[in-house]
Amino acid sequence: MNELTDANAVATFLQKHPEFFEHHPDMLSGLRLTTSLGGRTVSLQERQVEVLREKLRQLELKLTTLTRNAGSNDVIMSNLHQWILRLLSNEDRTNAPELLLRTLKESFNVPTASLRLWDVKPDHTTAWFAAEAGDALAFTDRQKLPLCGAAADKPGVPWLDSATTIQSVALVPLRKSRSDRSFGLLVLGSSNPQRFSSELATDFLLLIGEIASAHLQSLIV
Repeated sequence: MNELTDANAVATFLQKHPEFFEHHPDMLSGLRLTTSLGGRTVSLQERQVEVLREKLRQLELKLTTLTRNAGSNDVIMSNLHQWILRLLSNEDRTNAPELLLRTLKESFNVPTASLRLWDVKPDHTTAWFAAEAGDALAFTDRQKLPLCGAAADKPGVPWLDSATTIQSVALVPLRKSRSDRSFGLLVLGSSNPQRFSSELATDFLLLIGEIASAHLQSLIV
């Protein structure tokens, strides 16, 4: 039996018999372990205190992160609320796409944004937002959820102002409902590579997509 097998057997025994050290307290008090703090040798109790302190430190870091995220989410929700109110207060449906993009950029401090719609009503077939969408149509039909990441090779990037300087984008499919075929694509862009990082959560972007879809449905067949 090798040392690893022996160690595993000891660990298994202690797990099955947690009362062992209660019956042999002299062995417990004699145990000496190496600490990560300077490599010195300490008692089992001291080592346990060190482990608990490290766990507490990790929990404090998680709490700080959660608190910071909660504050950010509150700001986003407030911005989302104000954006919806601005959309609802506008009664002129003829400029719905322009209003959507302008208020979206202003409410969320988005540097640039654009969109394309397909299956529009006959009255809008010559509008800028009904222009040829290229590979964006097939992409959006496949993409059920918003997608964030590097701008390179992403559909819709050429629609944005200063497209050559855009480093990250958020692509937000537009649908009448989550199960329907897409009728458009909303593109948000930034020259900051981290603004729409692939690690960004898309919960709020999903809400933005649903609100934008509802706002634009009157233009769709």
